[in-house]
Order: sequence, then structure tokens, then C-alpha cells
Amino acid sequence: MIFKAGKYQFDLQRSPVIMGILNITPDSFSDGGKFSSEDSALFHCERMINEGADIIDVGGESSRPGSDRVSAEEEIERILKIVEKINSRFQICLSVDTYKPKVALEVLKSGADIINDITGLSVSDDIARLTNEYGAGLCLMHMKRDPKIMQSYTEYDDIIVEIKDFLKNSILKAMNAGMKKEALILDPGIGFGKDIIGNKTILSQLRSFMDLGCPLLIGTSRKSFIGEINGKDVNNRLNGTLASNVIAYINGARIFRVHDVQENKDSLFVASEILNSGVKVEA
Repeated sequence: MIFKAGKYQFDLQRSPVIMGILNITPDSFSDGGKFSSEDSALFHCERMINEGADIIDVGGESSRPGSDRVSAEEEIERILKIVEKINSRFQICLSVDTYKPKVALEVLKSGADIINDITGLSVSDDIARLTNEYGAGLCLMHMKRDPKIMQSYTEYDDIIVEIKDFLKNSILKAMNAGMKKEALILDPGIGFGKDIIGNKTILSQLRSFMDLGCPLLIGTSRKSFIGEINGKDVNNRLNGTLASNVIAYINGARIFRVHDVQENKDSLFVASEILNSGVKVEA
């Protein structure tokens, strides 16, 4: 399967794709405030690239449970200069995490290759129209309600069916805006309106989403459900993250949004070498 994003193309049959997280926010759940300055953001970006990141995902608004929304103007103020500097300084596929058309337009004009829409176009179809206009890739994620209240709505009649139906609709919106499937990624939204049972169900049944015909992205990095499983705080969830991502890879995910690039790159490389060796691996 091929994923095309701007001037970049990824052959997802060859190896897992690592998306390094660069939060330009004061309140993200794991690294809020660490990379708010231009120098610290660019230094961290360079470090992730040197560690093997294939994509850098820049975010200017926290989507942790209970977080407040920020205006498009504030989001642009936080991220636009960083996006411009990354694009001019590094040869790297650049993703921006936003659901606001005004923000998407500014970062696409500044060279972003992917728009990562956590609302799956449920806020605005214009995201797809703009992304298509600039020839960029688009990540469509499932989220139940708004981050402020989403963890109060974690019950589903059938979580896989509901997420799949949502993503089918998101794909349809994107294609109606002119996008092709080869430019789309799907993210079932680990931790976004899901409890521990929901998250484990998604990871164990990821292959249910593969007939939608788009690559699967998974973002488990340091999330609270890992702490619920192993009792570790947010700063000690690396091993749990690695385990969840290897399981996700075995079950069909090919793009991984992570904080710890080197460790995830190494573990997923070994997993891919085993799976692609011709030796049958039981999940």
C-alpha cells in the first residue's frame, strides 16, 4: 500500500512509518510547555529526525482529555513560524495537527505535507478541500464529542462498528472534495472518547478497519490506558507504548505517532523484519 503526501511517498509494505510528535502547546498531557520556544522546538525536531522520524507532526492545540479549545489565530501564532522554519531547514515530511480550515490554509501555504484532523472532518469539510487543493495528505481520526468532555462518553453498542461507520463517512467526505484514497490515513483515535476496554478492543481488532482501503495510523504513545494496565505514570510508559505499537503493527497498523522516536523505530523495525521474513507469527 502506498501513501502519498505532498512531495513524499511511503511504501507501507516495506517498513513501519514513524511520526514524531512536536507539541507547541503549554498544556499537552505529556510534554506541555517543553517545546514552546522556537529554539527548543527546532532542536527537538532535529533530534527526532536524527533518530529516524519519517514524519514530524506539529500541534498547536492540546487535545488531552478536559483541554480547552484555542482560537485559530492563537494556534497560527503558536505554530506558523515553526512550520516555516522546519520546512526551510529540514528535508522531512511535515504534518500539522489541526481541524480548523484557517489554520490548515496557512500551514499548507507554508509547506505542510499532511493535515492531521482529529475530528475526521466532522467540524469542517473545508479541511479536505484545502488539503486536496495543495496536494497534501490527510489523516482522518475518530473522536467522540469534544476533548473537553469526550471521556464522559466512552460507551458504545459496538465500538468497532461505530468507529468504522464514522471513518467510512469521513472517507466519503474527503473523496467528495476530490481526494484520492492514496492520500488518506485512518486513525481510530486511541484515547479519544474510549476507555481502557475500548482501547484494548481497537488494538486487538485493528484488522477490522483494513477493508476501508486506507493505511492505519495508531497513537498510543504514553497514553493513560497504558498506565491503567501497568500502573506507570506518564513519564514511565515507554515500555507499554512499545508493546502496544508492536501489537498494532502485527494487527495491521503501519504509521505510528510517538514521542520516543528511536525506541519505537528500533522495536518496530525488528517486528517488521520478523513479520516480513516469511515466518508465520501468531498475534
